[in-house]
Amino acid sequence: MTTLREVAAAAGVSMATVSRALAGSTIVAARTRERVSQIAAELDYQPNRAARQLVTGRGQAIGLVVPDLQNAFYASVATGMQRRVRAAGLNAMIGDTDEDPARELEVLSQLAMVCDGAVLASSRTSDADLAEVAGRTRVVLVNRVLEGVPAVVGDNADGMAQAVAHLAALGHTRIGYAGGPATSWSDARRREGLATAARRELTADGVVDLGAFRPGSAGGIAAADRALANGVTAILAFNDQLALGILGRLADRGVAVPQQMSVVGFDDVPVARLLAPPLTTVSVPALEMGSAAVDLLLSSEEPATRVLPVELQVRRSTAEPARHSGRT
Repeated sequence: MTTLREVAAAAGVSMATVSRALAGSTIVAARTRERVSQIAAELDYQPNRAARQLVTGRGQAIGLVVPDLQNAFYASVATGMQRRVRAAGLNAMIGDTDEDPARELEVLSQLAMVCDGAVLASSRTSDADLAEVAGRTRVVLVNRVLEGVPAVVGDNADGMAQAVAHLAALGHTRIGYAGGPATSWSDARRREGLATAARRELTADGVVDLGAFRPGSAGGIAAADRALANGVTAILAFNDQLALGILGRLADRGVAVPQQMSVVGFDDVPVARLLAPPLTTVSVPALEMGSAAVDLLLSSEEPATRVLPVELQVRRSTAEPARHSGRT
């Protein structure tokens, strides 16, 4: 008796793709469905309906893989995705990778067995591994771009340009950038945007690279300490989660924000406006990103990248630099 694995090998696709194709899933391209059906017929494959139901579930399902669900930005992406998934009559499954690329591949492989496609948010996986995964199951990226794979991203370069222009207009001439994880695609794009904006708005040494940090309390402590040691008057953080850690450390060291140090975040998570002082940050439409990613996943069009506009939200964590900081 011909097995599902043998059909998959003959068709050059994964077993999950074969199962979905034979179930008529629209997630699988029409040409692939036809080819799989033809090969299955030629091999006289008789599908096990019970096993297929275990693979595909009672209805089509879409997976979401995120690096950290405790980060409010990814929670918003997940909310936007779930709303769109429900509206389409589908189910959603979510996997948290804890910022670990190896764990990301493991979670994605597990979801591929029970889902008809996956949305990967801020993937830390290498280009080669991502391309291999995208060849086995339908994937849409959020906050990451890879040729041939549909994606939704915020306009990182414009966000950095707005932040730098704001700080320069206040009179800051020495800004520290607290970067995100070294494997972050978004951080690389934000650094590129920062470099371009700095050449336009500041002098050659106007930006100090404070390093790469994991967003959160520990990363914020290290970033704030380096900023104070380097004599910057403003800190531009990779994201709001890192900015929160920076604000906490500055408070511990008796550095007043914004009187002695201005701080700018990126993402505009809900808590940003509730801080004391409220955080100046670049607003990224996370809900829309999640919804748009599902639309791309369900689309039969050629892979495309959607770039969504961002907007600086000026609040009270930024001000003109003090002439005499008095930092401790």
